Amino acid sequence: MTSAFAVTWDYRCPFARNAHEHLLTGLAAGADWQVRYLPFSLGQAHVEEGQPSVWEKPEQDSGILALQAGVVIRDEFPDRFPAVHRALFEARHDEGLHLEDRAVVERVLTDHGVPADAVFARIGDGSALGKVRAEHEEFVSSHSVWGVPTFIADDRAVFVRLMNRAPQGADPASSIATVERVVDLLGWADLNEFKHTAIPR
Repeated sequence: MTSAFAVTWDYRCPFARNAHEHLLTGLAAGADWQVRYLPFSLGQAHVEEGQPSVWEKPEQDSGILALQAGVVIRDEFPDRFPAVHRALFEARHDEGLHLEDRAVVERVLTDHGVPADAVFARIGDGSALGKVRAEHEEFVSSHSVWGVPTFIADDRAVFVRLMNRAPQGADPASSIATVERVVDLLGWADLNEFKHTAIPR
């Protein structure tokens, strides 16, 4: 039976990178999941009281440009989304690039066959920011989401930190097992918190 769930992301978070690599790897291998990718602005989540919101001053946030681009591609170029989504995480975490730099985002889009001008037109007219804000605020309100990656199904939401990655070429069986374990635990109402005191490495 198909598992339907949502997962939040902000490209700046390494744990979001880990989780989304597992999602992309599993889906590419045919995992029976219906995944909704939800933008969540870590910058907005950390705005201090009395300070302008990211929605008011997006130019002051280092993650909102790439997040907007990701949402536009998700909605308007869905066939390119998996590759671009993975590549934006790689640009930030593997290459150490700054995703607030338009040239970096443009390069990722162009490398994956996405018309950068069309994406930046949506960013320029405010529609991309409006979509990010609406989805961010919807799940903050409905599920008390506060971070990434948060897995959401029905009325339940859990923040998850997966320690291992699933880069290009990774074993999809491991990714599928990892995500399905998380989704199974999401449905276990008796479990509220289960956190290792230390991680053996």
